[in-house]
Amino acid sequence: MNNKNVLCLGELLYRLQAKEENFFNNTSSLVYAYPGGSEANVAVALAELGVPTTYVSSAPQHSLTAEILNILNHKNVDTSKFIFGGERLGSYILQSANGLSNGEVIYDRKYSSFSTLKTEDIDWDGLFDNCTWFHWTALTPALNADLADLMLTALKIAHEKKITISVDLNYRSRLWQYGEQPLDIMSKLVGYCHVIMGNIWAANKMLGTTISDQLNRNTSSKDYFDYANIVANEIFVKYPHCKHIANTFRFMDNPQHNLFYGTYHTPIENKISAILETNEVIDRIGSGDAFMAGLIAAIYQKKSSQEIIDLATELGFKKLFNKGDFINL
Repeated sequence: MNNKNVLCLGELLYRLQAKEENFFNNTSSLVYAYPGGSEANVAVALAELGVPTTYVSSAPQHSLTAEILNILNHKNVDTSKFIFGGERLGSYILQSANGLSNGEVIYDRKYSSFSTLKTEDIDWDGLFDNCTWFHWTALTPALNADLADLMLTALKIAHEKKITISVDLNYRSRLWQYGEQPLDIMSKLVGYCHVIMGNIWAANKMLGTTISDQLNRNTSSKDYFDYANIVANEIFVKYPHCKHIANTFRFMDNPQHNLFYGTYHTPIENKISAILETNEVIDRIGSGDAFMAGLIAAIYQKKSSQEIIDLATELGFKKLFNKGDFINL
């Protein structure tokens, strides 16, 4: 590996989560609090894997932000390009004890420092200095039109600088609330990407790829793999810059259960991981981000196709046994 950084850009968040079945009860209202945000989760996991990583977001310059940045720095994530400003740090509430049942997510991100960023607020040359890989997620353009424009600018500049670009197609219907359809926005942005991660359902929502209503929990891994190959071929044709595609397949039969595997595709190869299963899930938040980090790290380290999907799946599965948004390796 060289000493140049993977740059992760996205909203820094903190999670509030009930310690018991309900968020409020008659005796106490104690909650867990964890730092997070998809792109921060990826940055932490990459740093844990030994990949030099820089994380950029925006938040007020106060003690809570400082505490979170100290945690990131302690985990060897560079935050020297962090943008201080605005008045609010975004958050979300998970209304269950472990994110396992009754797990409704309530976002509190409107008017946060990051959500009010404008294209002119960023020194783009400085941002991409010493950067060979740029990672972003669909969560950013989902917030508002200004951030969709900001991402388009970021991707154009990264493309001009010949930086490798990866995206996670995290689809959150509650975030797309400003009148634009995900397909209309994402189809313009994903065209700059070399690495696309998500699942076949998110690809349908955001990229317009084929989906079948016959696919369900009882569909075999072989049939899902075959279908993922079809979807990947559609993406490669539509987005010729893309050279790597990965999908997660995650199924939950009860709150502590998770069946997890992944597929990986290039224009010439298709691979599937082993199927991993547990009935001892501790915290499923961030498992997709850990998968994303494993995917980036394995491609960055020039591993074989089978090693790429095996590492990504292993990390995504391992996150299920870690409390909080960040993985600990």
